[in-house]
This record gives sequence, C-alpha cells and structure tokens, in this order.
Amino acid sequence: MSTPIHGKIIPVRALGLIASISIVIGSVIGAGIFLKSQVLICNVGSPVMVIAVWIGAGLMTLAGALTYAELASMMPRTGGDYVFLREAYGPLWGFLYGWMRLCVANSGAQAAGVVAFSTFLNIVTGGALHTNYFTLDVLGYQISFGPLQAVSLACIAIVTLINCATVSTNGKVAAVLTGIKIVLVLAVGVSALMFAPGDWAHFAMTGAGESCEGVGPAARGGLGGFGAAMIGALWAYNGWNSLALVGGEIKDPQRNIPLALICGTVIIVALYSFINLAYFYALTPAEVANISRESSLATAVAGKVLGPVAAGLIAAALLASTFGALHTAVMTNARVPYAMAGDGLFFKSYAQLSPRTRVPVKALILQAQWTSVLALASSLDALTDYVMFAVLIFYGLVVASVFIFRHRMPDAERPYRTWGYPVVPALFLSAAGWLVVNAFLMAPARSLLGLGLIAMGLPVYWIFRKQSRT
Repeated sequence: MSTPIHGKIIPVRALGLIASISIVIGSVIGAGIFLKSQVLICNVGSPVMVIAVWIGAGLMTLAGALTYAELASMMPRTGGDYVFLREAYGPLWGFLYGWMRLCVANSGAQAAGVVAFSTFLNIVTGGALHTNYFTLDVLGYQISFGPLQAVSLACIAIVTLINCATVSTNGKVAAVLTGIKIVLVLAVGVSALMFAPGDWAHFAMTGAGESCEGVGPAARGGLGGFGAAMIGALWAYNGWNSLALVGGEIKDPQRNIPLALICGTVIIVALYSFINLAYFYALTPAEVANISRESSLATAVAGKVLGPVAAGLIAAALLASTFGALHTAVMTNARVPYAMAGDGLFFKSYAQLSPRTRVPVKALILQAQWTSVLALASSLDALTDYVMFAVLIFYGLVVASVFIFRHRMPDAERPYRTWGYPVVPALFLSAAGWLVVNAFLMAPARSLLGLGLIAMGLPVYWIFRKQSRT
C-alpha cells in the first residue's frame, strides 16, 4: 500500500490484471451496442455494411489501444491522456484535454449513459416513466422534467457514491459488473441464433427507405452515411482508453496496462461482431430500422425469440450493463481534474484524496454535478455526436505523441512497443482525421458547439496558469 509523502496522500496501486481488463471492457460495453445498430442500418443500408462498420471501428480502436499501450507503460501515472499530452505538447494542450473531458467528453458520455439507463428502466416498467412533471424554458430551449429525469439524477448520485469507496473495492465491483455484461451479450446472441425463426438471407436485404427515426437524409448512404455510422460505432467503443487514466493505481503497470488494453479491446470487438450477426439473423433490416428510439434492439430480439417476459428480463439486464459502464467511467474520468489540480491547472482542493479511501472525492462530486446538467439538457443522439467529435481530436493528438516521444526520447524505457509502428498509429490518425472532417460536415452545429466548449478553456487556463506562477 502507498504511504503519504511529506504529508501528502497519494494513490494506492490496488488494481490487478483482472480488474484492469474489467475496466477496459466495463468502460466500453454499456448502452451503445444495444442501441446503435438500429441507426447504423439507416446509415449504411445493409447488414453486411453494418458488420463492416463494427469491425472497422473495432480495428481502429485496436490500433489506438496498441499505441496507448506504449505510452501508458512508459508513463503509468494518474491522468493518462492528460499526462501524455502535457509531456508531448506542453501544459496548455494537457489542460485543454482535461477541460474537454470535464465539459464535453466524460460528462457528456456519462450523461448519455444515464439517459440510456432511464430508457431501459422505462422499458422494464412498461412505459410508466414516460410522463412529464413540468417543462422549463431556458434561453428558448425546452427542458422537460419527469420520472425519467429523476431516475437519471438518482443514478448519477448512486454511482458517484459507490466510487467514493476504496480503489480495490471498485476494482472488484467493476469485475462483477463486467462479468454480467459479457454474459448478457452472449445470452442475447446465442438465444437469437439458436431459437429465433431467423434467416441468413436477411444479410442480402436492405433497410433503406424505412422510417429511420431521427436519421437525416445527409447521414443515409454514401461516404456521409458510412462516416456517420463509424461515429456511432466508435461511441459504442468509447472508453477503451479509460484504463490509462488510473495508471497510477495499477499494480505492475508496465506489464498489466498493455495486456489489459489489448486483451480487453480484442474481447470487445469479438463480442460486438458476434451480437450483430445474431441481430440480423433474427430480424430483417427493415424490422431493425423501424425499432423505436424508445426501445432497444436487444429487447426486440428477445421479444421475438422468447416473448415479452424475456424482453423485460433482457431490459433489466441492460440496466446492469449500463450501470456498469457508468461505474467505470465515473471512476476513471474523475482522475483527470485530480491530475490537473496537482499541476496547479485546476482548483487546488481537487488535488486532495480522501484520507480513508485514497480517491479524489471532490473531483467525483464536481463531475456528478456537471453530468447532471448535461443529462437534463441534451438528447442521447446529440450527446453522442458532440462527444465523439471532440474526443476524436484529442485521440489523434495522443496517438501522434508516440512519434514525438520516439524522436525526443529514443532511449527511454519502453516495456511495450507499439506493434506495427509506424503503420498502425498512422492508420489510426488517417481514419480519425477523416471522421472529424465528416462529423463536422454532417453536424456542423453540434461540432462547433464541441469546439466552442474546448475554446472556452483558453481563458480558464490563463487564469490558473497565472495563479500557479504567482
């Protein structure tokens, strides 16, 4: 166990290999794989192309994970990407990444998660939560509040409270919840393939021309549709880099971080490909495209295979899956403002750990407050769009830093070296660049909102920098 240095409480390295793999898988598998394929079929038209999108996004994620493994094994410190960007490009870029995580990426992704959690709970209760207590008009924007929103706020509070426990306790919680996720994905896929009156001929059909609720014309077909589908799939893969954020709390990090990143990502790609094969075997592309945004593809498949009771049970299991993703996201992302505060680039009080549990409780509470605001003010699709646009920019910068460190520090200790260097990171950068441009063209307003939130960090950085120098 770590001990205080000069009176300062420091993190404890209490996360082993199983807990680390669980964090990778648990951070990724949440609501996306159960919600996004019904949008993807509208984007690209055919089941074969949907599978290609999931595999393509998975290979891109794996390329990123292979590169992150080198960086994280070199610098296994709390803060992950923030540390890599600070060391490669200077404190400004590290701060802007941390600001983006706090204002856009981590809180936005968590808000999308609690919106999905509320959606699944509404399915379990037969739509009982789909009412409205009142609506507020805030600067011309209508914000509704009802049981769904109350559930979202309660979920954020509960997950935050759990994460105030010790790191080792939360590692065990992550392992249990990740096990539930894997069993859920396998159960849906196996039951569909074994018991559904499906047909492999579905893969020769198309979902073009269906209702495709919420999918605009620009995001249907062609390169625009493929790019929109990749953004949606990458949201379902988002969180694979979360392990690096708790690098200062992992046992034997030079060995466990690369192993966990690579093994966890490979398992996720395999599970996602398998369950999508099952989806389109059980349902026609038209049936998938016409599923309401208030429902999920997994419950629709379970309902067709085993009836409405099974659909309700699957929806209940989806609650556990989404809750698990929220748990690991809240645990890892709170380490970014903690690391920033330690460098004097955020409020000093957020650099403090709880004397009893050695976790950044104040950073957890701050994160919960902003996540609650986003959960009340945004829709699921809007959240996923501006989250992925902003995240891809910084993913690209982090992956590019491996070239900088290879040039600047050629003799530095590298317990793991990126497989396929320099081709693998270069492919990731090419794909990320194209997706950023495509996302801007498809949804310029939301993309500009994400850039605007990042730019708002500039004056905040200068204020903290000035105070730090003083």
